[in-house]
Amino acid sequence: MARTPSNMISLGSNAPNFNLLDVNSETNISLKEYKGKIGTVIMFICNHCPYVKHVNPTITKISKKYHGENIKFIAISSNDIVNYPDDSPEKMKINAVENDFIFPYLYDETQDVAKAYDAACTPDFYVYDSNLNLVYRGQLDDSRPGNEILSDGADIENAIECLIFGRENNKIQKPSIGCNIKWK
Repeated sequence: MARTPSNMISLGSNAPNFNLLDVNSETNISLKEYKGKIGTVIMFICNHCPYVKHVNPTITKISKKYHGENIKFIAISSNDIVNYPDDSPEKMKINAVENDFIFPYLYDETQDVAKAYDAACTPDFYVYDSNLNLVYRGQLDDSRPGNEILSDGADIENAIECLIFGRENNKIQKPSIGCNIKWK
């Protein structure tokens, strides 16, 4: 397993817009049209990465707690499917069903969206406010495969709670660690 850290882009950065295919609904989703009233969580994930597989249950749990009109969740897979066929849109759809994803799972075929976000690894998390300004980037929590720390989503949940209740997020934001995005 590669241990690639996320790139910690500047807080306050504006989210690049995108219009990508949602493998679940088979329709395109535009960030500007889909964003949450209070905030939007954007996750770069994939099907085959052991780091993502490790946190999928936590992603599902947290999205079920918060996903709605105020907070939206969006997952994006940008991996090269020629060399990593397990990350194909057909298998993304199966993965979404198996993990009970209630949010769009988008396919970034050109990898332009991952590049625009400076995404480096899977999983990689970004939380944006109502104006699509970055308020959090980095890890879901301190858990990694094999480190014996329970995955609870504490870092993302704190960022979401800060948005909802209008509090400043004073917690240290740590990079995510995972498999590198599989570039073409």
